[in-house]
Amino acid sequence: MRKSIVLALAVLAGCSGDGQNGGRPGATTSGPAATGAAKVDGALLATGGDGSDWPAVGFSYMEQHFSPLTQINDGNVGQLGIAWSADLPDARGIEATPVVVDGVLYQTGPWSKLWAFDAATGAKLWGYDPQVDKAKLVEACCDAVNRGVAVWKGKVYLGVLDGRLIALDATTGKQQWSVQTTDPAKPYSITGAPRVIKDMVVIGNGGAEFGVRGYVTAYDAGTGAKKWRFYTIPNPKGVPDNEASDDILKTAASSWSTGGAWKESGGGGTVWDAIVYDPELDLLYLGVGNGSPWNYELRSEGKGDNLFVGSVVAIRPDTGKYVWHYQETPKDNWDFTSTQPIVLANVTMGGRPRKVLLHAPKNGYVFVIDRETGKLVSADPFVQGINWSSGYGPDGRPIYNQAAYYGAKDGKFFVGMPGAMGAHSWHPMAFSPKTGLLYIPANLAGLPYGPPSGNKDRQAMARGFNVGLDWGAGALPRDPGVIKATIAATKGALIAWDPVARKEKWRVAYDTPWNGGALATAGNLLFQGSALGKFQAFAADSGRPLFSLPVQSGVLAAPSTFTVRGEQYVAFTTSHGGVYALAPGKVGGAFNRMPNVPRLIVMKLGGKAQLPPLPEQPLMALDPPKPTGTKAQIASGLALYSRYCSVCHGDSATSGGVNPDLRHSGVIADADAWKSVVIDGALKDNGMVSFAAVLTPTEAQDIRHYVIDQAIWDKNVWEKAERGGGATRGR
Repeated sequence: MRKSIVLALAVLAGCSGDGQNGGRPGATTSGPAATGAAKVDGALLATGGDGSDWPAVGFSYMEQHFSPLTQINDGNVGQLGIAWSADLPDARGIEATPVVVDGVLYQTGPWSKLWAFDAATGAKLWGYDPQVDKAKLVEACCDAVNRGVAVWKGKVYLGVLDGRLIALDATTGKQQWSVQTTDPAKPYSITGAPRVIKDMVVIGNGGAEFGVRGYVTAYDAGTGAKKWRFYTIPNPKGVPDNEASDDILKTAASSWSTGGAWKESGGGGTVWDAIVYDPELDLLYLGVGNGSPWNYELRSEGKGDNLFVGSVVAIRPDTGKYVWHYQETPKDNWDFTSTQPIVLANVTMGGRPRKVLLHAPKNGYVFVIDRETGKLVSADPFVQGINWSSGYGPDGRPIYNQAAYYGAKDGKFFVGMPGAMGAHSWHPMAFSPKTGLLYIPANLAGLPYGPPSGNKDRQAMARGFNVGLDWGAGALPRDPGVIKATIAATKGALIAWDPVARKEKWRVAYDTPWNGGALATAGNLLFQGSALGKFQAFAADSGRPLFSLPVQSGVLAAPSTFTVRGEQYVAFTTSHGGVYALAPGKVGGAFNRMPNVPRLIVMKLGGKAQLPPLPEQPLMALDPPKPTGTKAQIASGLALYSRYCSVCHGDSATSGGVNPDLRHSGVIADADAWKSVVIDGALKDNGMVSFAAVLTPTEAQDIRHYVIDQAIWDKNVWEKAERGGGATRGR
């Protein structure tokens, strides 16, 4: 890790510890009693209440991220100021929307840590650390993130990165029960928020990039006892699981090949987010993820639709029994998950009311689905340049571009738009019943899909992504012009979409993807933070900018709003992390240079508090050692780095600012020190485990030679092209 970020974190830690008021985990201070959490039940979550609370990550079961509050509105939002802030530990991505009940704010952070604050004053009430083994990071796709908690009848429920589901007393933060929801021997993880319905806690998992079989499980909210499990992929062994999904998976099995990599990987289809309950129809909707591996030709021998990959599935919450499904991306070949947030809405179409499900998954289309029957109402592109398909036909299926099926056999290469980051990722959408608009945080970014070039790409390995691609073939070339053009073409947007008229109403353009989730209010406001460090408000009906505040770091998660003693507040977090801070490398551009300040900020009208000044971040010039590798060693190192290292340390050995930038690492000059880290696992307690299971000591040294060579090129060519010479900003 660069010295500058160590210094910055030390300063922040010295200022605030776990929160504004410090204190040991589990300690309580004076403030509002958390016993009000006992009021959260199905009746409250059906509507979300009057807006005084924000009782669930999406406000209510409808998950519209919409508040009925109007005290802060389009006429006075310019008077917003900071009421209080609390610095949080762990400079990684924060993706959780604050949940607030009876004046107590519950916030999660990296490594599945959880805190309770007095929502009006910022006094820390308690903290909980599940003590995740840092070595688990190597099996977490996209940072050690967490997307929030569920509150129910006096308990708070937390999904933990290592697969545990934990119930805590909402008043004290004391653990009530814990259950392991996954097989610890397999590379499962949990980053999503639990949902609670009918006294059951429902949770999914992630891990499809590494090779697992997806499922969702319901547990008794009081005891943690398992109630039912729904697998999203047929059993690769062809036998029933004696679970709720058995009957439908007999049918789904015919959509998979008799051979293929899925027989070993489990097929993927993990439900790492998008679990939404419909109290009006008593249905539970699951957004199902990508196939494992991504490469359709490897995964299923290029055969079948591969149910329920890339699908929305409706099941009965009491039993987990299947009701209907709609597959948004049959034959997924591009990591087009359907795990992006699902919004439920009641709209008027053709002069009659319609209960619909609104969804904008990674594949670039906005889907309107009849949520009672599962029938497709409409599918329209919400971003430009989609090239994996040309639209959806009358049969509700995509019209494929066959060139998008990059080949394992014929070596076809495909530059896809959108790429695996998705035209929309995990960042919550908002829907306003007042405007009838759906607000989508969009990414405008492609990805080169390179077919596998050898056995290391084709075969599942014990470390790294097992997706069936040649990452090295898709790496940025050493051409400053191409690099600059790619950065310039990679953008973001906030899109206001009319799902009835099937068209964009307005748009806010951003210079980078990965901007924050959205919050709509009855005060004609749409709140969103940007990846480049601004918290903003727009008129929900027109998109007119109304408020903008620099907040020193990126804003990833969606805000929430609530009242305490009749005064309205808006809460959000800042940080820098997630997949866009890990894998894209130089494509991150200005995003890579954003400070990483993990912080909770709460605002109100007339707030006067100030953020502490940023610690100085000294400029760090690249100072690589002299080259020691041959051309063959460097070429081998590029291929191996791309396969095993790039998804965490960045394309072209360029970090996005969360994990260490290896070009600046002191160990690249020392072959023995490098071996101690990469092969011997000297830094496993920091999350950098041994790669001896997939790399020989010689191959590890090839990677070192490549990193040195890349650092030399960056110093001599790229830095001069980008800045006319000079230093890079250290983190």
